Amino acid sequence: MTTDIDPDNMAVDYDCTKQNISNIKEYLDCSKIKFEYRLTNDKMQLSTFDDFVLLKTIGLGAFGRVFLVHHKSDNKTFLAMKVIKKEEVLRRNYLQHVLNEKRFLTAIQHPFIVHMEYYAHDICNLYFVMPFAVGGDMFGLIRENGMLNEYSAKFYSGQLVLALEYLHLMNIVYRDLKPENVLIDANGYILLTDLGLSKRIAKRTTTLCGTPQYLAPEIISVKAYGKPVDWWALGIVIFEMVAGAMPFNANTDKKLYVQILSGSYKMSTNFTPDLADLIRNLLQVDLTKRFGNLQNGIDDIKQHRWFKQIEWIMLLNKQIEPPFVPNYTSASDTSNFESYVDEDVAVVCEDIDQTYFENF
Repeated sequence: MTTDIDPDNMAVDYDCTKQNISNIKEYLDCSKIKFEYRLTNDKMQLSTFDDFVLLKTIGLGAFGRVFLVHHKSDNKTFLAMKVIKKEEVLRRNYLQHVLNEKRFLTAIQHPFIVHMEYYAHDICNLYFVMPFAVGGDMFGLIRENGMLNEYSAKFYSGQLVLALEYLHLMNIVYRDLKPENVLIDANGYILLTDLGLSKRIAKRTTTLCGTPQYLAPEIISVKAYGKPVDWWALGIVIFEMVAGAMPFNANTDKKLYVQILSGSYKMSTNFTPDLADLIRNLLQVDLTKRFGNLQNGIDDIKQHRWFKQIEWIMLLNKQIEPPFVPNYTSASDTSNFESYVDEDVAVVCEDIDQTYFENF
């Protein structure tokens, strides 16, 4: 990538990743311009539900199912279709969350974050169609292995650092980092998925949302919070990958929240000193001490000695050999996902006020 690019033209037709990335700052500066342009100007061409062939259920969500599909014009490229029931969106008062997710998925372009390939809707449902990651998710990988070695955890968490760096530059707080939302592609690299709780903020927000075990103390205490909640969650995920267990765990949410607010947990005995130090600095209740929120920002994380093996440019360019490549027999193999009983997508529903979805 070169620096002699006209910013006005870059927004329209320049690909920030058309060549190997040689400078992360230049890549991020370019990506910021592209993101802002796509967010306000790019309108995804509307598809229809009938454009796709549904093959199999590969996931269940709060608002519907996720299906393995392919477009009728291309039976060799397999995709994941997230079906979102409009009546559930309205019942749960999640309209703005879902609208945010659609806008972000359309505008985001990053090697380690999913993006929208197609979009469709009808009177009952919204359909978000994204790349299919044949390797399953991080939750399944941890469950299968019990725990991961530290190098594997570095490889995966390094990609999460780069993904969060990108989102935060776009002023997006992710708010739902957990292994279930980290997909693994055919080559062994990750894709951060499910931006349903992501929100664009100027500085801080106050919405109480997320998965209890990964919530930062400031969310639980109903204080205004910002991007540092994602660095806390990163600390939880790294801990979980290497320990095979959670730092905070209880049989009720109330007890769990008391633990999180106290910041008291036991460091796993299999952690190296470098990893323990990084975890200690990410799981800081005191925001003035939490890595990612200090004067050096993300550099405190990227330059930490635990990450000294990681060449960040090589990682962003996918030039590091993954420690694990998933087993699969074909591009449509779903053996790395849980099995579900299939059911048809409902295209008949109760009367839904479609005016709520005019902005979609």
